[in-house]
Amino acid sequence: MSYAAYFAGQRERHLNELKEWLSIPSISALSEHKQDVNAAAKWLADALTRAGLEQVEIHRTKGHPIVYAEHLHAPGRPTLLIYGHYDVQPVDPLHLWTTPPFEPTIRDGKLYARGATDDKGQLFLHIKAVEAILREEGRLPVNIKFCVEGEEEVSGTSLAEFLAANRDKLAADAVVISDSSLLERGKPSICTGLRGLCSLEVTVTTAKTDLHSGLYGGAVPNALHALVSLLASLHDDQGRVAVEGFYEGVPELTELEKADLASYNPDEKQLAAELGLDTLYGEPGFSFTERTGARPTLELNGVYGGFQGEGTKTVIPKEAHAKITCRLVGDQDPQKTLERIERHLQAHIQPGAKLHIRPGEKARAFSCDPSHPLLQLAADAYEEVYGTRAVFTKDGGSIPIVETFSRILAAPVVMMGFGLPDENLHAPDEHFHLENFDKGLLTLVAYLHKVGQGAASRS
Repeated sequence: MSYAAYFAGQRERHLNELKEWLSIPSISALSEHKQDVNAAAKWLADALTRAGLEQVEIHRTKGHPIVYAEHLHAPGRPTLLIYGHYDVQPVDPLHLWTTPPFEPTIRDGKLYARGATDDKGQLFLHIKAVEAILREEGRLPVNIKFCVEGEEEVSGTSLAEFLAANRDKLAADAVVISDSSLLERGKPSICTGLRGLCSLEVTVTTAKTDLHSGLYGGAVPNALHALVSLLASLHDDQGRVAVEGFYEGVPELTELEKADLASYNPDEKQLAAELGLDTLYGEPGFSFTERTGARPTLELNGVYGGFQGEGTKTVIPKEAHAKITCRLVGDQDPQKTLERIERHLQAHIQPGAKLHIRPGEKARAFSCDPSHPLLQLAADAYEEVYGTRAVFTKDGGSIPIVETFSRILAAPVVMMGFGLPDENLHAPDEHFHLENFDKGLLTLVAYLHKVGQGAASRS
């Protein structure tokens, strides 16, 4: 049978269905769209039912609903858990959209709408891949479960709580996620590492009020001076983090990992020029790709205080602020990292200044072994459809739920993205290239068959 012919024949129906789902403004961050979020969950549950999934359930939570479905009729074969999210980002600024964000439109081979690539469009591929196999063959080569949330865009806690409470229900041999992108057009990738995260806000205070710099300058502590000195102490002159114990748990890169990372490291001089820089900067001894995917960081995201209006105001500010985030790798513990940074800051604060710290987000890094058979089969499936085998990458960003799935279910996570980096996710004119819509369907069908055949050959 030809799945290419099947999907070509169903393409108009599939795109019309996806447009219908994309037209629902399921913006999880805005309370006025709560009914729309619920409507998107209901649409998804109905679509899973129509596709042939069973035990389709909408689980109510303290936040937005979680949709579950399964098809477990392949005894002795692996079970794959498909994760995705049906909530979307706000659309502001609205005037920068060429067409309305919830009126899906196809232009130049791209489907434009909020959620087109992040993540309704990519999740939709899994539904239709399963539906196609059931229609054409009457049975799936593997067992399938779907677990789809409505709080990904607001970092909600409902899914993590649901996972912890339903470990047996969600048990799987692998978790499959399509919420990422290819390296570039025609070059698929599978992410095997995501950095963790921790954040904090720092406030330095001195006197009870701002002071006149003529009357008090040079004789009292200055909150801005104290903060700048404190922040400068966090790194050495070469860019390494100077916090004692910060690198504990950071793994050494293997030769295989170095080779994988080198395979897609950009021309660093060209990249610097494209960014308007004279040169790149970072921890010595590592390439750009190693620094951004496999090494930890401590970054200043905002520093502010004192007079910032037009002209001059000769004051000594009584307080100054900084926002700091760390990207973490390997076994770095977010809580211990925050504690180490706080100890460092307390030890380096200037006399006469007081330190106030408010911790924020915490998420562990995710990593899985690219040699795992279920990841290798995914790379094979990409090669069958795209003509080039997926490379294994490490992403510098953080997706906390990926680590949560891996840890709670003790299963590898196979990140099979079909978006492209320039598809404006979270921005106006978000879109999904229909070339990858078509190839994504075929790749997922190929993957399900390869996983099933691999299990059959071992039995």
